[in-house]
Amino acid sequence: MSYPNFLKIPVILGVFSLMLVSCFKEVDFEQSQDIKLAPDLETDLLYYTLDQNDFLDSETNAYTPVIRDTVRLEFLDDDYIQDGLMHAEFTFMHENKFPFLIKSSIRFLSENDRTQFVVNYDIPPGSFESPSIIDTMHIIPVNDIRKVRRSIKMLVELEMIGGGKDLNGELDFQSKGLFEFEF
Repeated sequence: MSYPNFLKIPVILGVFSLMLVSCFKEVDFEQSQDIKLAPDLETDLLYYTLDQNDFLDSETNAYTPVIRDTVRLEFLDDDYIQDGLMHAEFTFMHENKFPFLIKSSIRFLSENDRTQFVVNYDIPPGSFESPSIIDTMHIIPVNDIRKVRRSIKMLVELEMIGGGKDLNGELDFQSKGLFEFEF
């Protein structure tokens, strides 16, 4: 005996429903509070190219061996980011085409300009034909992450050792931050 097609559909759906119900375990929706998101953010912090003119005073044209600049890290000035920040590491890369050693000091400052942490390193002399490249990574220890949370500014200071008025060269800088959050 053959059944009409329209009767076969409810029987097939019924069997399929039984299979679905029997395949799933009970779900505990109370565990939803234990769900944690752990996104990563990699961002450029600061980059620039300096040449010999940047080491000359704009008014007197006199050689200035120390130059500095401060940038705000606006993305860190957010309660949501502050509360979720669990890990931070920074990379700094300089390419020196000046024939002189340059001392780099990078300070992370609070809103009221208090130093939270410092990254110091030397950039060896180089040339246009053979630039000196220094790549530095600074990982913040877990117990010091509060120092990054308090940082809102990055002060970069460069001191050229030697040099003078007839200076020739370039200095390229790139910096990145990798931040891990838990929400």
